[in-house]
Amino acid sequence: MKIRELGIEGAWEITPQQHGDPRGLFMEWYRFDHLAAEVGHPLRLAQGNLSVSAAGVVRGIHFADVPPGQAKYVTCVRGAVLDVIVDLRVGSPTFGQWEGVRLDDTDRRAVYLSEGLGHGFCALTDDATLTYLCSETYSPTGEHGVHPLDPDLAIEWPASAPQLSAKDESAPSLAEAIASGLLPDYEQTKAFTAGLTVR
Repeated sequence: MKIRELGIEGAWEITPQQHGDPRGLFMEWYRFDHLAAEVGHPLRLAQGNLSVSAAGVVRGIHFADVPPGQAKYVTCVRGAVLDVIVDLRVGSPTFGQWEGVRLDDTDRRAVYLSEGLGHGFCALTDDATLTYLCSETYSPTGEHGVHPLDPDLAIEWPASAPQLSAKDESAPSLAEAIASGLLPDYEQTKAFTAGLTVR
């Protein structure tokens, strides 16, 4: 597999090597040792999620309190999505910036995003199905969101009329999240992830 660091520190794109013949195909879609060598620590597997979305659905931008945060390894097993990673770490050189990666059932790429980063996606097809490997279990009091259509983020969602959940629709803007002290701190997040290497 090829692992490429994205423009936002703490985010990587993973492209697997697919082995196919007339019977079908085989690939390694996750290798803890390869990822750990690139990231600097292993991904603790605490929870696996699966989501199915209709075309035009936008989910996110979600993030978790650090510590403990929630690192994610995300791939699309059916259909296609534009997966979006947003730097929500106050003090980061790329704070407020986003990067999009197409995940689909053709190239079968994955993304890894470390603790403190925001995550969202837009379904490009009906029944777009994502699987997530997560470093921590879901915490209803520790997970938050920023409104995915906030003009300050200026995410170029590939949907003319994005469909949002009620929770995402009521999420604060980036400015409101900053003012409330809701967002992770860059230096604190770096210190936390550095400590993961000795766990």
